[in-house]
Amino acid sequence: MKRRVLFVCTANSARSLMAEVLLREMAGDQFEVASAGTEPDKPHPMAIQVLEEAGYPVDGLHSKSLANLEGEDWDYVITLCEKASKECGNVCQPAQQIAWDFPDPVPSGRHATFALTLKEIRERIGLFTLVHRKETGMKPVDFDPVTVFKALGDEIRLAALMLIRQQKKLCVCELTAALDISQPKASRHLATLREAGLLDAERQGQWMYYSLHPRLPHWVSRVLDETADGNPALINTELELLAAMPDRPVVRFI
Repeated sequence: MKRRVLFVCTANSARSLMAEVLLREMAGDQFEVASAGTEPDKPHPMAIQVLEEAGYPVDGLHSKSLANLEGEDWDYVITLCEKASKECGNVCQPAQQIAWDFPDPVPSGRHATFALTLKEIRERIGLFTLVHRKETGMKPVDFDPVTVFKALGDEIRLAALMLIRQQKKLCVCELTAALDISQPKASRHLATLREAGLLDAERQGQWMYYSLHPRLPHWVSRVLDETADGNPALINTELELLAAMPDRPVVRFI
């Protein structure tokens, strides 16, 4: 049975929305997730932007009022700011109350601040899910062949993965140019590849770069290698579009 988690901050425009998307994508098999605000506003455009750039789906994401959700049964209520923590002390009982405190990125208005907030929340959620697995005796999810081959069974996703394999690292803007698709569409396909465990993501400056997951099983690596070796012209057109891309960002390999 899935545990129910409610993330709360003041406006439900950035931090709690990010947390909602991250936990759903990172451990949606374990948790049912929602977010709300004590004084809800609307999703901040830059919060949406950094989520899309990181490859997370944002369709239908909207701000919600805590008053509409506090009457439901929750296993965890996680506040993301001190103000929400003080205001939520007695709501959603008997849910376990957890207080996280992340600075609000909205006043800065800076892309880098929103990206840093996303990174820090993702790291905290990673710890949260790890602790939950240990407490419940759950084992980390293995690479499932059906999930992997479903992810590979799409022309755009296969081309994206072959491009990333060949180029080592690519950002969303490069994949958008090479695949000749919109950024939201590219982000959705990248999210599917990440959910299958095939991709890893790392921020460098203002860009989120994607690479093959460092712990790919040998059988997955072999499938990708033999696909590339047996179909040398598979991504020729995409490579030409990538090479013709103006103002292509420069990535430093670490």
